[in-house]
Amino acid sequence: MIRRRRIIRAITLKHKIMHYAGITLGCLIASSSINLFLVPSHLLTGGVTGVAIIFYYLADLPIGIQTLVYNVPLLLAAWKLMGKKYTIDIVIGTVLFSLCLDATRFLNGYLPVDDLMLAAIFGGVFNGIGYGIVFRVDGSTGGFDIIGAIVKKYYSLHMGGVIFGANCLIMLVAAFLFGVAPAMFTLISMFINATVTDRVIAGFNSRKAVLIVSEKAEEIAEEIIVELGRGVTFLHGQGAFTHRERDVIFVAVKLTQVAKVKRIANEVDSNAFMIIMSANEVMGRGFSKPASRPVSTVIHEPGNRIEYK
Repeated sequence: MIRRRRIIRAITLKHKIMHYAGITLGCLIASSSINLFLVPSHLLTGGVTGVAIIFYYLADLPIGIQTLVYNVPLLLAAWKLMGKKYTIDIVIGTVLFSLCLDATRFLNGYLPVDDLMLAAIFGGVFNGIGYGIVFRVDGSTGGFDIIGAIVKKYYSLHMGGVIFGANCLIMLVAAFLFGVAPAMFTLISMFINATVTDRVIAGFNSRKAVLIVSEKAEEIAEEIIVELGRGVTFLHGQGAFTHRERDVIFVAVKLTQVAKVKRIANEVDSNAFMIIMSANEVMGRGFSKPASRPVSTVIHEPGNRIEYK
């Protein structure tokens, strides 16, 4: 029992170290991107940091300190409305991000690209990488995420829509103060940022979940197991029109294996009905864990998780 507790504590400590290391790394990358690509090109970013950058351009106020100050009322609201557990990690992420913004301010003196489009693209890419790392370890840098979470909880509004609306207001103000062009390039950067963030969170290794309905389900499943080394699960289904019961094959594969699954199904049963779905993340033996042998199931083993788009 004592040994088990020690193991659990060691695992918990390792998880916390990786968690906060990921938040720190992500904040450092995102803040460096803002100071290296966006600020020298007079572009903005979304959220509270975007508001801070506007006042930096107008009054030369430090972006990091502003970001921290503007987040204080949001953090207090989160503490009151969302609870202590939700708020603590956000406080840590907000403080780290604010510190990194001012610590990397010296990068303003460099101008690696002198083209607005390239600055928007590179700024969006590296911002997305940084924020993606933070979100991948279940962290947050505060800002409009807090507003979105509160509105979603109490008013049942879509979190992404609320944040997008708030960012649009920032862009309107920016267009009025600095002209339409910087605002348009900022929108491009924000779009790339969101796209890369989603990709980093989901992972770069694409996975597919395949459903196959066939009269020869057992033969197809055997071929998949033998040829691809992938576990297969039988789902018991019934036709709504015929009321005939049959097994439905469910298998998760890599993107490069989809063609092989299609070939196997077509060779065994040319009338097989197949659905191929994108899976954001597949965890378990053979994917995030090394496969020592083909397994007989994909979704029933402890520790396996599949998330869909």
